[in-house]
Amino acid sequence: MNTRALTLALVIAAFAMMMVYTYIDDQKSALINQYGVPVTVVTAKEDIQELELIDDSKLVITTVPKNFLQPGSFRSIKDLENTIATVPILKGEQITGPRVTYPGSKTGLSRQIAVGKRAVAINITEKDSVGRLIKPGDRVDVLAAIDISQGARKDLQKTRTILQDVLVLSTGMSMTNSIPIYGVETPRVIKTMNLNTYTSYNTITLELEPYEVQKLAFIQIYGNAPLSLALRNNSDKTLSNLKATQIYDVLGDEAQEAKLYFLEKYKNEGRGGQ
Repeated sequence: MNTRALTLALVIAAFAMMMVYTYIDDQKSALINQYGVPVTVVTAKEDIQELELIDDSKLVITTVPKNFLQPGSFRSIKDLENTIATVPILKGEQITGPRVTYPGSKTGLSRQIAVGKRAVAINITEKDSVGRLIKPGDRVDVLAAIDISQGARKDLQKTRTILQDVLVLSTGMSMTNSIPIYGVETPRVIKTMNLNTYTSYNTITLELEPYEVQKLAFIQIYGNAPLSLALRNNSDKTLSNLKATQIYDVLGDEAQEAKLYFLEKYKNEGRGGQ
């Protein structure tokens, strides 16, 4: 008797579960028909401020019915790498195309400066900037002429490479992300742009460490000659241990003769001043 009751109870329970599952499936189908199938979308994991750099720590993948998908929404976090919010985005909101942009002239230069570094502009001439062929995104070495004798002694005039492998953030008003990048798909209007447009400039902005900024400022304030830039291959990360160049290094075999000449010259000048 107990066995029959148990069997009946199990049958009733199984039938009830089947009815529940059937009801749930019907409701799920009804919701899908009404709102669409579930799809993934990128939403804000936290509040994002206007002009704030967006990275994966601020984003999360969620699922919403297809009919709730906003136009221009993103399906992958990777598609939003290195973008900037053009408007405030609240936590839980979908990230859409019109609400983000890439760093460029419209978002200002500050968003292109690496964290912990600084942007500093220097005046430059065609002769000192590789014929103004340097472009934003290039990397350069910075050379300075140093004369600690203020012109009194030729043998104390030196040229030294004071900075190496420095990123060029901008040339004049042209910024890193405002010109075509080789290998990256760009709009037709950009592809047909004449790059000679970017050769008219008198300043170059460099990205430097804070201490390098101080070195550069010192040379600009107290130096006796304009700075010179040497263009380097972007893939070349070798930092050379270079000594300063003096007139003796330029003269080569005649250096000893020059040293004797200067020693005698300064010796006589010293006597004349007594």
